[in-house]
Amino acid sequence: MADQLALDEVVTFTSDLIRIDTTNRGGGDCQERPAAEYAAARLAEAGLEPVMLERTLGRTNVVARLEGTDPSADALLLHGHLDVVPAEPADWSVHPFSGEVRDGVVWGRGAVDMKNMDAMILSVVRSWAREGVRPRRDIVIAFTADEEASAADGAGFLADRHPHLFEGCTEGVSESGAYTFHDGQGRQFYPIGAGERGTGWMRLTARGRAGHGSKVNRENAVTRLAAAVTRIGEHEWPLRLTPTVRAALTEIAAVYGIETDLSDVDALLDKLGGAAKLVEATVRNSSNPTMLDAGYKVNVIPGEAVAHVDGRFLPDTEDEFRATMDRLTGPDVDWEFAHREIALQAPVDSPTFAAMREAVQAFAPEAYTVPYCMSGGTDAKQFARLGITGYGFAPLKLPEGFDYQALFHGVDERVPVEALQFGVQVLDRFLRSA
Repeated sequence: MADQLALDEVVTFTSDLIRIDTTNRGGGDCQERPAAEYAAARLAEAGLEPVMLERTLGRTNVVARLEGTDPSADALLLHGHLDVVPAEPADWSVHPFSGEVRDGVVWGRGAVDMKNMDAMILSVVRSWAREGVRPRRDIVIAFTADEEASAADGAGFLADRHPHLFEGCTEGVSESGAYTFHDGQGRQFYPIGAGERGTGWMRLTARGRAGHGSKVNRENAVTRLAAAVTRIGEHEWPLRLTPTVRAALTEIAAVYGIETDLSDVDALLDKLGGAAKLVEATVRNSSNPTMLDAGYKVNVIPGEAVAHVDGRFLPDTEDEFRATMDRLTGPDVDWEFAHREIALQAPVDSPTFAAMREAVQAFAPEAYTVPYCMSGGTDAKQFARLGITGYGFAPLKLPEGFDYQALFHGVDERVPVEALQFGVQVLDRFLRSA
């Protein structure tokens, strides 16, 4: 079990990492190197030999391997990203890069996404060094750059250019799972990530005949684009249940004593009440228009108009997604993926999933652990290129009313000290038994 120093260090490390501004605006100006140097130094103090790798100057990744006791066992990848999304200080109650600890809560950008998990990893590894603990399997630790954009300077670069560092890894563990979800009726769930929807960020381009704004124009690029964007935004995607989502629906329904009728999923979701939030975003594909760009003067009809759409697709539905986009955009609008990543699925009957479930239940016996599919994506997509099956497991015990999902990329991001310390204990137990 993690020692008291580990419980103290996880708070210190989370706060310290938050104070290192690693804002990633997507334009390549992020500098993860100071955070990477911090993490590498903490690993080195624990006797590991971390290497720092860059594709682009300042966009630094850290990789280290902790050797296990069983050379024949498959290795496990434990990874977390160092970059964060932007934060506007004027909107926050506490400066987003202060790392302030106030009233038992650590405040700042990255507190839940995901410098908290980075700190947990560091704390557990250092605790093991003090105790002389070695895991059964090799554990490869990776702290990555650029997850909040394309991952081209981070996990993508590592997978493509340094695959030898992950030799033997068959499974990986990272963010967005094993946090407390309160259903509003007194029950607590801990959803463990066992799948991700694919990422399909699209650029739509409509072309037409430029002209004067006072003249009739039946080939108006803006009109053509607006029609396509409206069709996409209003499209009702059909139900598509993956094995992970089926398992989630079945297990959650069993908690409430509800018969699982997958022939009418919408009716089933209504019966699940608040717990439906764990699955409702992943029973369908989605396509949300997010950006528009057209014209330069009110009385000039532009010859081109551009829109961006955030598309997400479930495993085994990408062909259907593409065909639907072809139909919805129509003959006057072209579309392409500006960024695309595959959908993922992980088995929920694996020994690793069972070990994660057991570790949570050891410290939260009153709760229900269930599988779920993430609506978004993580670096697990890039590491999947190496044949690594990814799970979401960054344990946090959160009080009722603490909206974990709203704090991802939200204002006043923060994490309770007790949640971090719970996470260290659960992560420690899982990694000892994995």
